[in-house]
Amino acid sequence: MAEHKKPHGKKKDPRLERAGVSGYNKPKATPGAKKSHVVVAKEGDQIKTIRFGQQGVKGSPKKEGESEAYRKRRESFKARHAKNIKKGKMSAAYWADKVKW
Repeated sequence: MAEHKKPHGKKKDPRLERAGVSGYNKPKATPGAKKSHVVVAKEGDQIKTIRFGQQGVKGSPKKEGESEAYRKRRESFKARHAKNIKKGKMSAAYWADKVKW
């Protein structure tokens, strides 16, 4: 019988498996968890697991054809969290803005 051997190379980071994501900077929805999404963010050599988004709350729908109320809601979120969104990939606000809003 032939043995199954893993190809030589780098081992998969255990943080990716624990979070259940396919790779770095690839957010995934987490139904049944406290937060709505998870991502293993990587910037340079720094790696961090980030959970973000309020469970059960919809972000704004697509920008085309949205109502005035949803447009204001989306703009308010972005204005309220602008300082944290600017921090980049290592902040939950950045990912919430990118994925949910």
